[in-house]
Amino acid sequence: MEQASDLTVASDATSVSRTPARADFVDCGASEGSSSDLFAEVESIAAGWMLDFACRCLCRHFCEGNRIDFERSRDLALAVIKGLHKIEPHQRETVCLCQLLTYIAEGKIFDSDFGDDQRLSPLENALSVWISFLKTQSKQDKLQKDIKYLIQIQAVAIYMEKGYFQEAAEVIERLFPESSCNEPLRMKLSAVSKQKDPYHPFLQFFSFNLLTERIKTYINIFLKKETNNFLMKEATKEVKTKSSENIMVPIQCDSTVETNKENHLENTPNTVLKLHKHSCSLPGQSFWKPRQNPISRKPQNTKRKTLQCKKNLKNTTDALQDEFLPACQKKKPWKWEEDQKLKNGVQKFGVGNWMKILQNYDFNNRTNVMLKDRWRTLVKLGLA
Repeated sequence: MEQASDLTVASDATSVSRTPARADFVDCGASEGSSSDLFAEVESIAAGWMLDFACRCLCRHFCEGNRIDFERSRDLALAVIKGLHKIEPHQRETVCLCQLLTYIAEGKIFDSDFGDDQRLSPLENALSVWISFLKTQSKQDKLQKDIKYLIQIQAVAIYMEKGYFQEAAEVIERLFPESSCNEPLRMKLSAVSKQKDPYHPFLQFFSFNLLTERIKTYINIFLKKETNNFLMKEATKEVKTKSSENIMVPIQCDSTVETNKENHLENTPNTVLKLHKHSCSLPGQSFWKPRQNPISRKPQNTKRKTLQCKKNLKNTTDALQDEFLPACQKKKPWKWEEDQKLKNGVQKFGVGNWMKILQNYDFNNRTNVMLKDRWRTLVKLGLA
């Protein structure tokens, strides 16, 4: 697979050496060579502080699902990374995390502006970054492997979700070279792709939400590491000086993954098929969550009356709507004959071609949306 984003970034050192601002950092009596070396060291340390600061802000906004603040921190982090002369060993993880979160945030957007190769999806670029980072590690832990496997699965799932089954097969070919043709995960993804079922249980259990939860867990571990960031320390002192009540707390990330119910993603078909009950969700759900206002507590009896009123109002509204809706939109129970027609249509035309199936079979005033919802129900009940 092509490497879309290297962890080594170069910049134009010549333009930096001519920057007039160097005079603020060097001794006027120093030689030109020594002043140049001094400024380069100063610039490198300052850039390191800025990188660490931007990365920590990026991690927090990713966990909170705050899109606007995330994009602002993302642009800052990528600009700092691009301006680095070289990436020091202790900065590799920070750079990788910034690039990884950038691609994951664009995970379901096919025409993303990030990435050198426009043929690759953001998740393929994310996988490239993650693999490059793992190669620098002497030992890979289970969480790092889980993230790798989940990115591979979702890189295929996003195409399956849209009905792009041919593209999904091409992604599998790019993700796994010929030397790994017998790898269990490749074999499983190939089998799922051939079934052309975007609601396949395998894709639902190892969902995009589960991927983001694993990444949030990794972020928690990353943020707990000690840092000598001058910007963070000075900003904390300033906040404490202005108000003793507004103390900067350590950045933490909410993660709902239960440690006693870890989903082991290993290189065997049996373990890959284990279910993650607390992260099961349909593909397409996003980790971006709107801001929530605090809910004021009300007396128990008032709350109960309010809920009862809402329930009565909904029942009345539903009854009125059902009375005046045209026949094709009223809720009708599905007959056995209709289910058989739907199954035959899916077998003939494939999942997702609801309009074709509707045109070739008589469903008694059903719509293509109704067919899609009914098929999803049959799959969940194990009747498909």
